[in-house]
Amino acid sequence: MKTNTNRRTLMTLTALSLAAATLVASGGARADTDATQADIARTVGFVPGFIKAMPANLVPGVWEVARDFEKSDKTALPVKTKDLIGLAIAAQMPSRLTAWSYSRCAKASGASDAEIKEAVAISALARHWSTFFNGMQLDEGKFRAEIARVRENAMKGAASGAAPPAPLAITDAASVLKDAQQSFGFVPEFLRRFPPEALPGAWLSFRNVELNPQTALPGKVKSLVGLAVSSQIPCRYCVFADTEFAKLEGASEREIAEAVAAGSIARQYITLIEGLQVDEKTYRRDWERLTAGPHTAAKAAPGTRMAAKAE
Repeated sequence: MKTNTNRRTLMTLTALSLAAATLVASGGARADTDATQADIARTVGFVPGFIKAMPANLVPGVWEVARDFEKSDKTALPVKTKDLIGLAIAAQMPSRLTAWSYSRCAKASGASDAEIKEAVAISALARHWSTFFNGMQLDEGKFRAEIARVRENAMKGAASGAAPPAPLAITDAASVLKDAQQSFGFVPEFLRRFPPEALPGAWLSFRNVELNPQTALPGKVKSLVGLAVSSQIPCRYCVFADTEFAKLEGASEREIAEAVAAGSIARQYITLIEGLQVDEKTYRRDWERLTAGPHTAAKAAPGTRMAAKAE
């Protein structure tokens, strides 16, 4: 009997301790959230409705990321690139509402209409090729070897100083394979396995956007946007290819990590907005207010971290 009494006493004390810890944690989370909302109001002038709709204990982390990473000008990637990554993620989830807000953010941070369109196009191409690579279950080892070969040939071509060959006119699948041969030095397996009737259009889209050095977005940014999209699809084939091409275009390890992080953050944010079913009218009104002027990095006080502030 004494043993049973001791066991019940221990269980009761444990339950009380857990309850007390929960109360302390809840109180701390509430205090953190209140402080965060005060910081948000100081920084942007108000607390947006979509922030109020989030779970209270999630708000501090969401705000820290937005303030110190997404809208910071002290990261390796500029705000504009991070906004374009967010747009690319929203476009292919898809989320019309957040695609709209990320477009506004990108414009506020200096993106042109052409750059916005290209970010969406890169996102669409990542989805297109990811679907084919995964659906056809390409041999991953062979795919990686071919991408490495493409990169090696491109580096040799750049080192030689010779001008790249002019793109061929595309009329059918055979002309695509010839164009790929002169572009890559060989024809990758995935092009050989693509349906010949669909290959000319697919190749033109890929060549004229991703391989074209004359687009609004530079090659490095296109690769980083593609990497962010591929990371959250997810597509192991595309992640490897886009990482290699980003490095080829001069991206640093920090830029690559930030592109992937920007994609993961965008995915989290979009999931919250869609899952919480925020009021669309209020959401649009809040983002119109937040992006009313150009993005600027505002210092709350000397020595503090940078934060985006609506004009």
